Amino acid sequence: MEVNVVSADGNTVLQLRGRFDFNAHREFRQAIDAAVAEPTVKEVRVDLAGVDYLDSSALGMLLMLRDRCKGADKTVSLANCRGAVKQVLDIANFSKLFQIV
Repeated sequence: MEVNVVSADGNTVLQLRGRFDFNAHREFRQAIDAAVAEPTVKEVRVDLAGVDYLDSSALGMLLMLRDRCKGADKTVSLANCRGAVKQVLDIANFSKLFQIV
């Protein structure tokens, strides 16, 4: 998976592309560590437009991001969820845990 980080005006967008699974753990963790550590960032948005597959480990990484952001007083949202990705998020009831835009 590829992670592109775009930061501007207190917002960080993590643009993900490819398969979001356990193999992406290191890249995703590095991206969220940088976003959470930045004091000017108030919102972290995960853009899932380029993700064609995610599994339970990806769900766990999103939950880890949610917990880290909550501890750092930052909001987190998921964007551009579609197709199979949206279906997995719906089955896992992530709309109750995340703002999905």
